[in-house]
Amino acid sequence: MNVDIRVPVGLPVREIADFIADCEAAGFSGVGVHDHQHSGRDVFLTLALAAERTSHLTLYPATSNPVTRHPMVLASLAHSLEEIAPGRARLTIAPGYLAVGNIGRPRATVAAMRQAVLTLRRLLRGEQVQFNGVETRLRNVTDPPTPVFMTAAGPRMVELAGEVADGALLLVGLHPRAVVAARRRLETGAARAGRSLDDFQTIFITPTTISEDGPAARRFPQQWFRPDQPYLKYPSGSNLFWLREAGIDLADDFVPENICDALAEEICDAFGLFGTPEECLARLKRAEAESGIDHVFIFPTHTQEGGYDMPRAEVAAFREKIFPGLNLS
Repeated sequence: MNVDIRVPVGLPVREIADFIADCEAAGFSGVGVHDHQHSGRDVFLTLALAAERTSHLTLYPATSNPVTRHPMVLASLAHSLEEIAPGRARLTIAPGYLAVGNIGRPRATVAAMRQAVLTLRRLLRGEQVQFNGVETRLRNVTDPPTPVFMTAAGPRMVELAGEVADGALLLVGLHPRAVVAARRRLETGAARAGRSLDDFQTIFITPTTISEDGPAARRFPQQWFRPDQPYLKYPSGSNLFWLREAGIDLADDFVPENICDALAEEICDAFGLFGTPEECLARLKRAEAESGIDHVFIFPTHTQEGGYDMPRAEVAAFREKIFPGLNLS
């Protein structure tokens, strides 16, 4: 079981880099960092500093997008990180959410994402591409090239990841039926492109709330991400699609406070890790046994206001209890 964790740009960049080094010491396999330009802190500078402080951790933005960063710029940044941390860099892109909203632009469409991912992979292989009628390429590349992953939540984006990307971070939950449905979507996309997924890497984004008060941790479906958005619709309503695949049918206009405790427990079990460290350890082991999940990306739950809080409690819980139970420490 490989376990990555999301680290926000919630501290000065040198301090974030030090925190990422602590994540490596705790036993994490990788760290993904916000690409939020409105924070005033750049993710690639942060990752470069972290690369100098770590030796084996995989480092990546979580997640960049082709709206705020041109694909040529993203490819150059990814290759630069690869030179600093050979074999430890990963580029992940998605349609965009907060970063895109903060410049008043819509998220990238499926068509725009397809073009961006294909272009990025070509650039990182050193091939020529065309922008606005101009032929261009990266003058320096790495062999093998930095892998390009898609962060995918909606079913169409999951299919697209299978069609064009090197791998995917999937926000589909941990329920076996949802995992099967998501893998089927990946295969549909791959078939459309006539490609095999034998070398395709899948990482499951895992919303996580760890607390010694297990029932309190499992109240997250009853909470709001921000006043106009329930947490279960963050970052999009696609979460409801995968819950329905798991047999949990919430109305699109559900009210979080109206979700009873028993249903909240069921949702939490289907969606991620919620409870005491011991309960989260047991859920991870079950995900591996039920669905063969071998790589997760821990995404600490938060409100919009708390989105830049550092995941100190989560790192401590994994270091002290969960990793020893997984025999990773």
